[in-house]
Amino acid sequence: MPEGHTIHRLAEDCAAAFSDGTPLRVSSPQGKFSDAAALLDRAVLHTAEAHGKHLFLGFREPDPEHTDWVHIHLGLFGKVALGPAPAPPPTDTVRLRLTHHASYADLRGPTTCALITDTEKRAVHDRLGPDPLRPDADPAAAYRMISRSRTTIAALLMDQKIIAGVGNVYRAEVLFRHRIDPYRAGRDITPAEWDALWTDLVGLMREGVRNNRIDTVRPEHTPEAMGRPPRVDDHGGEVYVYRRAHQPCHICGEGIRTAGLAARNLFWCPACQHR
Repeated sequence: MPEGHTIHRLAEDCAAAFSDGTPLRVSSPQGKFSDAAALLDRAVLHTAEAHGKHLFLGFREPDPEHTDWVHIHLGLFGKVALGPAPAPPPTDTVRLRLTHHASYADLRGPTTCALITDTEKRAVHDRLGPDPLRPDADPAAAYRMISRSRTTIAALLMDQKIIAGVGNVYRAEVLFRHRIDPYRAGRDITPAEWDALWTDLVGLMREGVRNNRIDTVRPEHTPEAMGRPPRVDDHGGEVYVYRRAHQPCHICGEGIRTAGLAARNLFWCPACQHR
């Protein structure tokens, strides 16, 4: 599942491609979004924003009084293809297609693709925790829940009601970077530790938006600095522990461990992240 930085980057890319005031052609070759697409056809995209793993595209008629929102959650299998016009012939797997004179976008396989109102959009925001990539984020709200919980910090970081946008990669990597045992209870995380975790997440995820990939190793631990071969993985990016099970830790040499936690594979170094 894409992590939050991917959705924020997608929002930026959609805004750059389509928010020039040109009415868009909106269609649903697959047919599952046809009624809503017909309502949006010839509307103007004026806003593209993200909250955690949720994308919101705001459409208005040329002389509007209100906004219609398309709410998208890619889930495990959703993909968006953005490209220059002319668009290729659509396949019958395209749930939503946006086209105008310069660009096109095709959405395939999302968990959610729905036309919603302002009130419904606010309800989605209200059930999500603060997003490190949003200017309105309140990290203290997340810490209030974390500091009262007996649940492991690794599980809490993946709970989108507590903090939105953090996925398996950022969860594993930020805990390693701060030498925090992933099995520590949330209530055992100090305010200073939480402030450091949050600040680091903001920086790492902003970098992820800029580069469109996740890199978490510090300069002194890059392949060039350490004289080691670069990582080869479909995920891409240089990381400390994610998907490095049984490989030696870049810092201490201990074998990286893995285990299931919160329905995902957890990765950590037992030496660097001891309790």
